[in-house]
Amino acid sequence: MLLMKTQETQSLTASTNVLKNHHKSGGGFTNTTADFTNDTALLGLIGRYISESRTDASPVDALPVTPLNSTQLNNLPADKDVVIRLGHSSIFMQVSGQKWLIDPVFSERASPFSFAGPKRFHQPPITLHSLPDIDGVLISHDHYDHLDKNSIKYLADKVTHFVVPLGVEQYLQDWKVAPEKIHSLDWWQSVNIEGLSLTATPAQHFSGRGLFDRDKTLWASYVIESSDSKLFFSGDSGYFGGFKEIGERFGPFDLTLIETGAYDRDWPTIHMTPEQSLQAHIDLKGKQMMPIHNGTFDLAFHSWHEPLQRISELAQKSQVALLTPVMGQIITLDNIPATYSWWQNKEQLESERQAVAAL
Repeated sequence: MLLMKTQETQSLTASTNVLKNHHKSGGGFTNTTADFTNDTALLGLIGRYISESRTDASPVDALPVTPLNSTQLNNLPADKDVVIRLGHSSIFMQVSGQKWLIDPVFSERASPFSFAGPKRFHQPPITLHSLPDIDGVLISHDHYDHLDKNSIKYLADKVTHFVVPLGVEQYLQDWKVAPEKIHSLDWWQSVNIEGLSLTATPAQHFSGRGLFDRDKTLWASYVIESSDSKLFFSGDSGYFGGFKEIGERFGPFDLTLIETGAYDRDWPTIHMTPEQSLQAHIDLKGKQMMPIHNGTFDLAFHSWHEPLQRISELAQKSQVALLTPVMGQIITLDNIPATYSWWQNKEQLESERQAVAAL
């Protein structure tokens, strides 16, 4: 049954010292630490894609994916918090007995076009039509690799709650999501849904789905608090002091899901290098880190496997507990299984897989 927006079923609160300087006076939003216009210029990016030679942009071999079905997900123990990577930054989670999707992208391409744009390296471990009943959808921002029109339209009448940053609600309403299902949050605002607390927190990024809607909607990271676990989802972000503030306000976190991929010299402030992703995890006071925003789409000039390899090596040197699950692998937060370097070549992969199996 749809929970109405009453004090008993939902609380929407803001920190007492919320700063509004990320709101533009004429409408829309901005980052508060610098001007990032150069980092999002299109002409230079298009020129590089045309002129630069690239290697290992996509996998040669089929990537390992653990298939899922609705029976499996329906039979997860109700008292266990679970996280499953579906691909890129798309996450299935069971928290407080509720089933949620984060940034669900099930389409073949992260693009406004069905015939062009970044194409998936692998299929999702479960199809949209095979999903169990989903209680809620959490969206970080409006870019095509995070807000997928086809996925939202399918889920519109099947999901009870949609939590989005300010402005994104208009897209959802255009795609037939009932307004009463949508919770639109500013930074530091929270919504509580049957004991599950979701807080939109700052990120250093930008928004827009076309040529003329730059920064009309807000972008956000999220703090996700159940009765048993505390998670952080970074959305997309460059490295900034906000991670430390979030860590001080809400940390420590049992698990951080941190953007680690699509970085480049030409956009250093809106995406993080693996070194910065690791530092963000440390700033957040995370116990375990799961690198996301990699392994599914070709969105940058580095090789497809570089982000995972670099963060793995960095985490080992820094003695940070890193989770690199195969897409579809069930991660139960009170009994986290071993994961392995599934992005490596076949020989390295088989050796490490055997080592993990022997644990």
